[in-house]
Amino acid sequence: MAKGFATSNESLIKVNQLKKKELGSERMFSWSPWPPANFQTKYPAFPLVMTIMILFIGQIYLSIVN
Repeated sequence: MAKGFATSNESLIKVNQLKKKELGSERMFSWSPWPPANFQTKYPAFPLVMTIMILFIGQIYLSIVN
């Protein structure tokens, strides 16, 4: 009976459980192509690995073209 004339707070508990999310656990917009906010902390080497892969694939492409 936290607010108003309500006799039970079951709906309030359900709303609080729905609102409770880990910080940075989801995308800001569900349709966003960008990774979630905690992506950098989960995979800190991703930029380095992606850069190396792009350079490696580019090197193979350039060697095949020439």
